[in-house]
Amino acid sequence: MAPIAVGDVIPDGNLAFFDEDDKLQTVSIYSLAAGKKVVLFAVPGAFTPTCSMKHVPGFIEKAEELKSKGVDEILCLSVNDPFVMKAWAKTYPENKHVKFLADGSATYTQALGLELDLSEKGLGTRSRRFALLVDDLKVKVANIESGGEFTVSGADEILSAL
Repeated sequence: MAPIAVGDVIPDGNLAFFDEDDKLQTVSIYSLAAGKKVVLFAVPGAFTPTCSMKHVPGFIEKAEELKSKGVDEILCLSVNDPFVMKAWAKTYPENKHVKFLADGSATYTQALGLELDLSEKGLGTRSRRFALLVDDLKVKVANIESGGEFTVSGADEILSAL
């Protein structure tokens, strides 16, 4: 499947997360993104160095600025189970705006055409690193990384597109 691109409508799909009351929830992407401007960014794995020290912190640090430019939701996606995503989210106590969403079986990641086979490294199917700016379900910006790079999918690149 071809990767999602500018002009495409994002597919719907269900992702898991823990709410403020520590209850496991399932949410559809459309319920989070329909009629809104959202940033959907993905990382290959929770707790991995680039993801934990650069990618996620950038969106947390720039969240207020993103919101001030009209972004309604900032969604972090990873092919991990919701328990791992909950534990990872707790390592960012300063976070107020980034939602950590689990795509445990990579179903949504595959629907986007952005899966990455890391089986040779013992990690199985993961997500490519990317950041999408989506306005009412339509992709306005698609910053998709090659391999393990982190050059185009950060918060600053999304801010410069707003």
